[in-house]
Amino acid sequence: MKALVISAIVATTVMGASLIDEAKSAGLKPIPSSAKALEKLTSNLKNPTTAAKVELGKMLYFEPRLSKSGLISCNTCHNLATGGTDGMASAIGHKWTSNPHGLSSPTVYNAVFYSQQFWDGRSPHLEDQAQGPIQAGPEMAAPKAFVEGVVNSIPEYVTLFKKAYGKDVKIDFAKVADTIAVFERTLVTPSRYDDFLNGKKNALSKEEQKGLKTFITKGCTTCHNDIALGGTMQAFGVAAPYKHMNVGDFKGDANGMVRVPTLRNVTQSAPYFHNGQIATLNEAIKEMGRIQLGVDLNDQETAEIHTFLKSLEGKKPSIIYPMLPASTATTPKVDVHNN
Repeated sequence: MKALVISAIVATTVMGASLIDEAKSAGLKPIPSSAKALEKLTSNLKNPTTAAKVELGKMLYFEPRLSKSGLISCNTCHNLATGGTDGMASAIGHKWTSNPHGLSSPTVYNAVFYSQQFWDGRSPHLEDQAQGPIQAGPEMAAPKAFVEGVVNSIPEYVTLFKKAYGKDVKIDFAKVADTIAVFERTLVTPSRYDDFLNGKKNALSKEEQKGLKTFITKGCTTCHNDIALGGTMQAFGVAAPYKHMNVGDFKGDANGMVRVPTLRNVTQSAPYFHNGQIATLNEAIKEMGRIQLGVDLNDQETAEIHTFLKSLEGKKPSIIYPMLPASTATTPKVDVHNN
């Protein structure tokens, strides 16, 4: 009996080792286990990460006064307590406006690993992306001058910017967005899957390893690869049309390409697809198989992939809700009647 147990352990270890190689050959990469390697990967050399910037960026991320209504913050749509999303099929913004293109809010967790930002990939990095929603009419609807007026009118923010960037810092709209992006670059969620690819062969159960094997052999890694298991621009509806493509007017970028969503923490980011029309992960898996791979995944294959995807639930950074400084007499006022 003891020999059988030892043999089973050895077999699992060998299978794990070969599967790690297979996964890496398929283009899958782990979040580095080394803090130094991770910082090198996530930091922007033109906007280096520091503790002072991260703390200030967190405050601005939760700051509703950066919106025209004084009610909406980055966290409204990218809620860090609910998987980095709002759980809505279509994002809701200023004056309870639904996204005009029927687009959902993608998770902000692990967005630092994307090659491009937004569903149509129009933004090259988080610093640029952070400027968009603040100004967008259906989102936070705040002009650049309004945002600058809010931040510069509050002495505590001015002091914190000087601490983060130096006493001669110019606190303009771009600097506000840059600082939010520094905080977002820290929202990384390593999981047992990363432990597995980093060499800990027993980090995934036999069932999860089987699911990973199915994930690879069925071709899911064609689009869901690299560290983010997504985040690049890919053709959409390769084998068949998405069954809810008529909901909203989004058709991708000029070439019909769509930014692939990350699969990290995917169990927490329902509803699925760009227009949030699929409620369950099993249905999403089957629909992806049909429209992208041209295969009808059976219930067992779907369950195996689902089991693997659960292993992508990562450890989120501890976020303490910041206490924001008080407005002053010069802080731009919200006009509740015209807002």
